[in-house]
Amino acid sequence: MILAGCSVSVAPDNQSTSGNTSDATVPAHWTEDTRAQLRQAIDSRAAHGLDQIPFASDAGEEVSATQQALTFAAALAHGATDPTKLYDVYTVPRPAPDLRAGLANALRVNDVKGWLSSLAPTDQNYTRLSKAYLALRQQPSAPSPAIPVNGEAIKPGAVDPRIATITRELAILDYLDQQTVQGNQYTPVMVKAVQQMQADYGMKPDGVVGSAALAILNMSDTDRARAVAIAMERLRWLERTPPTTRIDVNLAAARLTYWRDGKIADSRKVVVGEPDRETPQLGSPIFRLVANPTWTIPRSIEGETAAKGAAYLKANNITRKDGWLVQQPGPKNSLGLVKFDMLNDQAIYLHDTPAKQLFAMIQRQRSHGCVRVDDALGFAEILARDEGVTDQWHQARGTGEQTFVKLPKQIPVRMLYQTVLFDDAGEPIVRNDPYGWDDRVGAALGFKTGKALRVATRASDEGP
Repeated sequence: MILAGCSVSVAPDNQSTSGNTSDATVPAHWTEDTRAQLRQAIDSRAAHGLDQIPFASDAGEEVSATQQALTFAAALAHGATDPTKLYDVYTVPRPAPDLRAGLANALRVNDVKGWLSSLAPTDQNYTRLSKAYLALRQQPSAPSPAIPVNGEAIKPGAVDPRIATITRELAILDYLDQQTVQGNQYTPVMVKAVQQMQADYGMKPDGVVGSAALAILNMSDTDRARAVAIAMERLRWLERTPPTTRIDVNLAAARLTYWRDGKIADSRKVVVGEPDRETPQLGSPIFRLVANPTWTIPRSIEGETAAKGAAYLKANNITRKDGWLVQQPGPKNSLGLVKFDMLNDQAIYLHDTPAKQLFAMIQRQRSHGCVRVDDALGFAEILARDEGVTDQWHQARGTGEQTFVKLPKQIPVRMLYQTVLFDDAGEPIVRNDPYGWDDRVGAALGFKTGKALRVATRASDEGP
């Protein structure tokens, strides 16, 4: 039995998936031309957001040039950092090219430049990030903030020239529809958006835009460049040709995207683990749908439930079975009416929820670790249809009891973390970092790190 825990305390999977960069001799020789190609590639590494790392480019001796080439190639091929060492849990599939064989062939055909260029992602998003990073790094190293902090707080009803920029930043963070606000007056619509943002970040929701609120909204070009470089690094961690049918969950944005045969078939909101109970970055497939699931409450949060007393347990159909608290199927079940069972050691999965109000929140890092899906029954219907098990699914739902429907083919799921998204025009926009996970990547890439702005830790219920 897979316990519905969603509480992660598992040792990291440190198995390396990197290409071979040992010191064995590459069966080819360096020429002045191939050394020049290597130097040029390394000197142009800002296109990959790697210019803060001091890769040596003085390719002199044969062994030195080979090692430099393999080190830089590894950074392009699967990242300059190792996510399995940066995070306690990281099991998303990663690239594993044979870099030594690739370098040997590049030396034979005198095309080290072409080989290195082929290793990084070539998709449209990576290209857009690269262009954005190159543009941002041209800005002053210590620019003034986008929203001036002059000591004067902006109170409801005030007229202030900073309102236009504040409006744009609130829109980027999803707190406001920019088209609903015009001019420089701090309107009631904006006040409500600011209050919601303040509540999410643990501030007094008074609607006054002071230094604390501006600290969230203000981001310099230097900060944006760092975020974009981190986004490129995270893309380098990923397979270049992921499964064409898969589910990607962006934990930072709390959104799910369902890909079918290489096209986006569905996208919807999700609720993910709150800060300090983060949903881990997993590569784990859905192998069955569970209709009318029971929920075995894990030991890590059992006390929270038991402390609510016998009346609460009875009202919510929770009984003790074999030493565990188990919630029986029904509309009050914390897993809702459907569970998407996944194969992993962390007891993480997707599921329905009776707490529908959480999907209306902007910051949806509110669970104990599992992923709650908006209109989960509708999503289950889509998967059942696409996998040809609609009849079995409907029959299972009709039983009113926990019933399993195995999928003919497992659907890969990737739990990712990406704080840079793209607007309607395809331009990258930097969102917040709810888990504070950007700092460790940025530091490993050579950027100076600051304290991440994180949402307040407060799960709304005892569900997974």
